[in-house]
Amino acid sequence: MALEAAPETVTDCNCSICRRYGVLWAYYSPGAVRFHMPEGPTDRYQWGDHQIIFHRCRTCGCVIYWADVDPAYDRMGINARLLSPDVLAAARVQHLDRV
Repeated sequence: MALEAAPETVTDCNCSICRRYGVLWAYYSPGAVRFHMPEGPTDRYQWGDHQIIFHRCRTCGCVIYWADVDPAYDRMGINARLLSPDVLAAARVQHLDRV
């Protein structure tokens, strides 16, 4: 995964699925992210109201990102826990209380 810029903030969401995935979300426009996935397409999972699709690596099972079902939506969430520790350490954590 290649990003145009390191995230300044990441979101720690406590909704039931984000809490279980253990992710921190960094938000980007889909055009600002490039993926290189030699293992092929991701596994996909739609949850809840089916408005977003979670993408997981077929090799290790890690959640890589979520994308909206509407391709016109200009926002996606990248699992920032997959970034290098020094990049993640520079980001401020915002807590989103969804319980």
